[in-house]
Amino acid sequence: MPTVEHYQALFDPKGVVVAGASSHPGKFGFVALHNILASGYAGKVFATNRESIEVLGIQSVPDIDDVPDGEADLVFVCTPASTNPALLRAAAAKGIRAAFIASAGYGEAGEEGKVAQDELVALANDLDLLIVGPNGQGLVSTPSSLCAQIVAPYPPSGRIGIVSQSGNFVSSFENYAIASGVGISRAVSAGNAAAVTIADYLDFYATDPATSVGLAYVEGVTDGRRLLDRLAGAATHKPLVVLKGGATEGGARAAASHTGALAADDRLFDGECRAAGITRAASVEDAFDAAATFATQPRPAGPNVVVLTTAGGWGVVTADAISRHPDLRLLPLPDDLRATIDAALPPRWSRNNPVDCAGGETRETIPEVLAAIATHPDVHSIVYLGLGIQSNQARLMRDGPFFPGHGLERIVSYHERQDRRFADAAGELSVATGKPILTATELAVADPANPGPAAVRASGRLCYASGERAVAALGHLTRDAAHRARRGR
Repeated sequence: MPTVEHYQALFDPKGVVVAGASSHPGKFGFVALHNILASGYAGKVFATNRESIEVLGIQSVPDIDDVPDGEADLVFVCTPASTNPALLRAAAAKGIRAAFIASAGYGEAGEEGKVAQDELVALANDLDLLIVGPNGQGLVSTPSSLCAQIVAPYPPSGRIGIVSQSGNFVSSFENYAIASGVGISRAVSAGNAAAVTIADYLDFYATDPATSVGLAYVEGVTDGRRLLDRLAGAATHKPLVVLKGGATEGGARAAASHTGALAADDRLFDGECRAAGITRAASVEDAFDAAATFATQPRPAGPNVVVLTTAGGWGVVTADAISRHPDLRLLPLPDDLRATIDAALPPRWSRNNPVDCAGGETRETIPEVLAAIATHPDVHSIVYLGLGIQSNQARLMRDGPFFPGHGLERIVSYHERQDRRFADAAGELSVATGKPILTATELAVADPANPGPAAVRASGRLCYASGERAVAALGHLTRDAAHRARRGR
């Protein structure tokens, strides 16, 4: 089993060797070295190349034997599979404790490749060397500013720990982190997971101080019972979100083709996840939204949700989603809360949940009504809809032919300032009350620069692309909170 020292060498190395560095910008050995240097990694960086060329300012050496002793503890392997056993022996002799193997030609390549993979794992065990992969895309560790990947991007720092059986999904989640501003702590493409399994990484994330939620994509399951037991163990410590490929017969065939593994019975997998408190995501977007919510929102004390909206239709659709959700309750508005809101809104407001302001907002309305709802003891969570509407009009004015002039500068500035203020009020009230307040608007995607969603992003929280997506994420959060409360965690 991997040790803390192995994981430290992998995710927080004092030095990295890129084995098989290349001067060709299209080669793995160039891209990996480039990404390590470009991400701002502060440790020592070495490179090997048989011709001892200089690559990106790094003078390579012909062999790993020429790397100084004890100066590196991670090697990123871009060399052919046939050369890797000798390379790993030399790496271990230099004090290297972890190897990420990007090389293909192993378990995914037929019987001969499986034999080579088994031999590589046995060798690594003899050398006390952690090997990741083979056939993987790389890893990210933002606490060490490390981007040892053969692909982009490098995500912002945050609290989500990612592991994926498909390298492309690591990139997908990292792209969502960039778009949303909700960052990553660690991310690793497990490749063939020959020696270190998905569950092993999740066990590490469960005790990693830099990580508050695990996010995994699993595609092929060879031992479903063992995997579920391991996932359940990790989920006892921290929230765990799992996206599973191969949920249908066609998907299972595709997963078997991709990884050479068989998919477990999906209905059994789903039921076991629920029983163990593992969050099973329905899609890539759902998985990231759930993980981002666990990483940035407090746990609700119960299922009662109030919707605050500046437009009726959004509130109706979101109320439908809450009412359909088995773990949420659209709270009938308490009389005392209705009376408080009456004092802040004109008589035409909805007078129920959803709280529809019906265009009656004034300068102070949104923060005042949000505060009244958030501080009410019967309310456990809030979904806030309509952020950014004023700034959307401001953008049309700013981009139109009459700006500047006609008094537009003042109203544009006012609209943009108000939306920033509303976003800040939601975040501050959530912190003050310890209750989730999820802000949703399609402008998070349609116009990320809009001051409303931009302010949510700047706060480190997720601005959801729709009310329905906010409800789905809140459902995951509420179910997890109830599961932990039942088990005293």
